Amino acid sequence: MSQSPTIRTDRLILRKPDASDLDAVLAFFQSERAEYVGGPYTLGKAWRQFAAEVGHWDLLGYGMWSVTTKDTGETLGLVGPWTPADWPETEIGWFMFENAEGKGYAFEAAQAAVNHAYETLGWDTAVSYIDKDNTRSIALAERLGASFDPNAPQPKPDMPCLVYRHPRPASQSETIQ
Repeated sequence: MSQSPTIRTDRLILRKPDASDLDAVLAFFQSERAEYVGGPYTLGKAWRQFAAEVGHWDLLGYGMWSVTTKDTGETLGLVGPWTPADWPETEIGWFMFENAEGKGYAFEAAQAAVNHAYETLGWDTAVSYIDKDNTRSIALAERLGASFDPNAPQPKPDMPCLVYRHPRPASQSETIQ
């Protein structure tokens, strides 16, 4: 198991989620914005989903980071490695809150997460599982250089999704502390 690093990019801090993120994450999971990650959820299911995000770190030593701004510390979303026990491959996942849209934060955070997965965690491959109707996430995956892989195994065969495969980064662009 690895340490839970904090990653700093030009504008962002990616850190292990904690209780200070709870209200923002619960609001996201209970909103229509969560439609592409199985929501909107009830309060109880939203709470349990956030607990799973936090617990992923304790079980595996890594997970999705809370993405915050360097200047204000505002939580913008969650981005990072996500590998539940029944996932067929290692995933880079993301969801951003409404206040973060259109500013390039998702790209900046996801790029750092892909770099970390390959260069620090030593992954051989990384995919992103994306709902076929989630045009924003498809565009982000493609901007990151990921390619649609129609032959990749599905994480939930009864709920097919698009699988985008991330290339190995040319060089590391994150600062780990």
